[in-house]
Parts: sequence; C-alpha cells; structure tokens
Amino acid sequence: MDHRSAAGGGTAPPPLPTGNGTGTGTATATATGLGTGGFVFNAADEERRRGVRRMKATATGLLVLVALVYALAKWAQDTGAGPWAGYVAAAAEAGMVGALADWFAVTALFRRPLGLPIPHTAIIPTKKDQLGVSLGEFVGENFLSADVVKARLHALGIGGRLGAWLAEPAHADRVTAELAAALRGALTVLRDSDVQAVVGEAITRRAESAEIAPGMGKTLERVVADGGHHRAVDLLCAKAHDWLVTHGESVMDAVQGGAPGWTPRFVDRKIGDRVYKELLRFVTEMRDMPQHPARGAVDRFLTDFAADLQSDTETRAKVERLKSEILARGEVQEVIASAWTAIRSMILSAAEDEQSELRLRVRSSLISLGARLATDGRLQDKLEGWIEGAVVYVVTTYRTEVTSLITDTVAGWDAEHTSRKIEAHIGRDLQFIRINGTVVGALAGLLIYSVSRAFGA
Repeated sequence: MDHRSAAGGGTAPPPLPTGNGTGTGTATATATGLGTGGFVFNAADEERRRGVRRMKATATGLLVLVALVYALAKWAQDTGAGPWAGYVAAAAEAGMVGALADWFAVTALFRRPLGLPIPHTAIIPTKKDQLGVSLGEFVGENFLSADVVKARLHALGIGGRLGAWLAEPAHADRVTAELAAALRGALTVLRDSDVQAVVGEAITRRAESAEIAPGMGKTLERVVADGGHHRAVDLLCAKAHDWLVTHGESVMDAVQGGAPGWTPRFVDRKIGDRVYKELLRFVTEMRDMPQHPARGAVDRFLTDFAADLQSDTETRAKVERLKSEILARGEVQEVIASAWTAIRSMILSAAEDEQSELRLRVRSSLISLGARLATDGRLQDKLEGWIEGAVVYVVTTYRTEVTSLITDTVAGWDAEHTSRKIEAHIGRDLQFIRINGTVVGALAGLLIYSVSRAFGA
C-alpha cells in the first residue's frame, strides 16, 4: 500500500532513493542520511513503515467492508427484507462516517487529504518549526529548570550510591585503572618542550619572588642550637687531619716555595717542617677536643651568621644577589627544565605498574572514600550539594543553548522527511484510531437508530 490513504488519501511523498540504481535497496542509500533532511532511515525504520502500510490496508479494508455492508443492507431494506436491514444499514453508515472522519484527521497530521489545500492540514510539515520552538520551550521549562534538576538529583541519592559502589574493591580497581589511563593519555598529549618551559618558568619565578635568607637563617639557628653542626665540624676536622697526614711533603714544599730566595735551604726546610707540625697539631686537637676554642669560634660564627641572615639588610641583599646569579646560569636553568622529564618518567612508570605505590595509594583512598560516603550522612550531603550546585549552574547557564539546539535542529529538518520519520514511528498506532472510529461509529449509529426507532421516529 502506497503513501496515499487507501481511502483515496492525499498525494504520497516520493519514494526513498535506491542508491546506485543496482537494486541494493533503500537501506543502503538512507544509511548515509543523504537526501533525508538529516535523518537516517535504517532497517528498523523500514520495518516500521511496512507495519504502517499493513495497518493502513487493514483500516481501509474495514472501511470498504462497512461500505459493502451498507450497500447490501440498503438493497435488502429496499427489497423488503425486514426491519433488521435498517439497523445494519444505520450501523454501517455511521461506521463509514467515523472511518472517513478519522482517516481525515490522521492524514491531516502528515499531508493534505486528497492533495487539497484545506486549512489546518499537513500539520507536521507546515508547523514543524513552531513545533520545534514549542518543544524547546517545553524542555527548558519542565526539564532544565533549577528546581526540577535539584529535586531529581536529590532523589537519586548520589552520595550514598557512589560510596557503596566505590567501597567495592573491584570498582575501586576499575576507577584506578581508568584514572591511570587518563593520566597516561594526558602526559602523552602534552609536549615536553611546552611543559618544561612552564615548569622552568614557574620554579624560577617562585624562587625569585621568595626571599630565602630569613628561612636559611632560622634553619641554621635551629641547627646550631641543637648542635647538629658538630657532626659536620667533626667530619671536616677528620678529613683535614687525614689529608695533612697523607700530603705532609706537599704542605712543607708549599711553605718552602713561599720563602725568600736569600734564606738558606735548611732554614726553609725547618720552617716548613715546623709549620706543618703546628698545623697538624692544631687540626688533631680540634678533632679530638669537643671543647676546643676553635670549635667555639665556629659556633659563634654560625650563630652570628644565622642572626645576620634574618636581620642584617646587607647580608640578606648579598644572599639574594647570589641566588639571582645562580638562577640565571644556563646550567641551572637546564637542570630546572629537565626536572619535568624525570617527573614525567616517574609518573608514567607508576601509572603503568598496577603494584606501584601511586596506584595502590589511589586505590586505598578510593575504597576509604567510598566507605565514608556510604555511611557518613554529612559527607553525602556535602558531595550531593556540590554536584547539585555544579549541575544547576550548567543547566541554568546553558539552558538557552540547549533549547536553541533543539529548535535549530528541528528547523533544519526537511519537512517531508520529518513527516515520514514521525509517521514511521507512530503511524501504526494512528491507524488504530481509524479502526476504532469505524467500530465506535457503527455502534453509535446503531444506538442512535435503535433509540429513534424505540421512540417512533
């Protein structure tokens, strides 16, 4: 049965294109969406259209049947067959009226009945854009309002359900794996040169903006107060003693080399030997005597230096100048920039290893968070409040864009194909209206005729 109503309906829309003309069928051509106003007519749609055609044939067949019954009943009535013929004729006549009226109503939704320019027909093709606007307004008012969204989200109980879900180790493993995959993807997309430049600039800017002298002074002050520097002094004294023992000849040669040329060699030798022994004695005593005066001098120097780092303007300025000079050196900048390479490699390795400390800690944190969410009502309320606030903000901010998307999309549809698509989905049910109209009309006609006869009309 074609797209004209079997009762003599309006002009049918042209058939779907058949692709390359080789008989590959409608599904191939329409699967691409070409020539269908943005719609894709797939195999399911074709099956629906066949169902609509079958129901149209059924409804039209019922109309033909009641018309035939009407004709036979009228003939029987005219030949004096008896009172029953009048009842049958009245029922059949009303059935035809009901069938034709409902055929007109159903057809008028999608096309002009009999092709006639009757007002308020072909409603879907002619009112498509207005329907799109109305649909957009309806969605915006009834689905994208702040109250509706908040009520729906609150009813879902997202906090408790999410907590119970995350508390399952298998689910925590899944989320951890997804996070690791996302992290690897992000690190793969990022260009090392760009990140290195950003990291280097951030570190340098941070280091330049922060004055380090007071912090160094406080740290040094605590170290000296706790005696932590004594180990360093012990180490230096021990290393100096060992070096002097090993390089005694070098020390004496250096002393002799600095003597005037007119002094005798044996005098230079004795002076060098004397200097070396005094130096070795001094270092040995300083190494072995915790209360050595030189150690006290070191303590006083470090204490005074720590105080100057915190309060002396000149000392602090010198430290800042030294810091700036060090940061400006190319080697230092290269080290800072290359830090990203090491960090990136470490993160990638940890993300890929299921037993890495990073993934194990993330998994443990997710399970712990899930357990808290599942039982802590205050935490659930807080999380749900955040989610509701974020969703409501997005909905209220971009509601116009969403509704305009619906309106613009509907406006861009081809009117004819819109009708065909909608008819394919609801046309079969609409044909039941025609069938019901035929049956109800016949019953109503029979009732009216019976009442009329009963009151002698």
